[in-house]
Amino acid sequence: MVKKKPNIVFITTDQQRADTLQMKQCGIEVTPNLNELAKESCVFSRAYTSTPLCVPARTALATGKYPTRTGVVLNGREDNPGEDHKPIHQMLSEAGYSVGHFGMNHIRVQPELNERVSFERYIDQRDYTDYVACGGAAVREHPRGKTKVEELCGGVYKERQYSSAHAHVWEHPLTLFRDVYYTDEAVRFVDESAARADQPFALFVNLWAPHPPLAVPEPYHSLFDPDALELPANVGAVAAGEPANRRRGAAARLAEGISPPQWRQTWAAHLGLTRLADDCIGRLLAALKRAGIYDDTMLLFMSDHGELLGQHNMYQKMEMYEPAVKVPMLIKAPSCPPRTVDELVSHLDIVPTILDWLGRPEMLPEEEADGISLLPVLRGEAPLPERSMFSQYSGNQRIGDIRRAVITKQFKYIFDPRDEEELYDLSQDPLEMTNVARLEAYAPRRQQLKEQLLAWSASRGDWIRRDE
Repeated sequence: MVKKKPNIVFITTDQQRADTLQMKQCGIEVTPNLNELAKESCVFSRAYTSTPLCVPARTALATGKYPTRTGVVLNGREDNPGEDHKPIHQMLSEAGYSVGHFGMNHIRVQPELNERVSFERYIDQRDYTDYVACGGAAVREHPRGKTKVEELCGGVYKERQYSSAHAHVWEHPLTLFRDVYYTDEAVRFVDESAARADQPFALFVNLWAPHPPLAVPEPYHSLFDPDALELPANVGAVAAGEPANRRRGAAARLAEGISPPQWRQTWAAHLGLTRLADDCIGRLLAALKRAGIYDDTMLLFMSDHGELLGQHNMYQKMEMYEPAVKVPMLIKAPSCPPRTVDELVSHLDIVPTILDWLGRPEMLPEEEADGISLLPVLRGEAPLPERSMFSQYSGNQRIGDIRRAVITKQFKYIFDPRDEEELYDLSQDPLEMTNVARLEAYAPRRQQLKEQLLAWSASRGDWIRRDE
């Protein structure tokens, strides 16, 4: 009898901070279900996103390729992704898996994801809109849910709207919240798939929380007391030696005028939404256990990017500082012992790891992949090589503020073709509050990292100016 392939469950949240794992605030665990899962998993303490922006990050995560390789560098629809960039959903379908997708679809490929993959079930934001309408409700934007900012777009500053830092109570029943709906449908898929013993399944659950708007259902809105929260020391503060262009970026403009008490409310809302997402994940894990397939299932969890939440006096992502580019990431695989890995990894390592675990690495040839397989470290067979991580940002709806970063065990170098360089000694300055790029003592390191970053960028089809 041929042994059935193991099931795969791939869970992503949106804009969740890496430090929310194992965090306690007001005496309450922010992520109790993920903390329990972490006890059985390989936890990556320094995992980085390929870009601090939703659509390009999720497309990169699904394909194993950097944004400048896929052509998807923006949230807007102006990109032209090539048809040859196959997502992991399609690879698993071709490998014999029954594939289900539940949640936001921010993966941009051509043809579109739900057209190129034969999904067993596919639920996205359009289905959620229909579900809410059938429930007799209309989900409307809160009057203070958006903030207008002037953002660089195609060489000129234009007015754009972003979700604001304003927090308020979700006005509908919890059952109508989008992630609760997505989880309900995902649990149903688990129950149905577990009843079929002849075919393995791959389940993708893409939760929206804790991404703004910060409309938080009860009891989560009241779960964390804003006045009792312990916040990072640099909330509302600006780094010494920060380049002037940082204050013109969208993340800084979104933070303008926000008071310390307001930051506390924003934090409480973000943590409440994170706990909501964690409870959804707990329901999904319980369904796997109830079906008797939890132990034999490969579970992967991560977020697409982080959230600044007032650090560097910035809001949302779209910058290269640790809260925006560092992500929570853990993998539980059968017969792989739990451990914590402190070496640097990328979420682009996920696709090569899954394929290697299935014995199908040829589905994403090494020369096409921008990550590596983490399987040797999952199995405890070999340590990870010491690597530098890279991240790209090119603007939101159109090409605008450009950032490129290289991150090593000790340093982070940030390149902006329109402004001064940044260099942070993460071992001495984990909050990145002192830019040492101008200091003579760091000149050799700055030059070495700049050359490394620009050479790497050229090898990934990047078009940033490299002549300065």
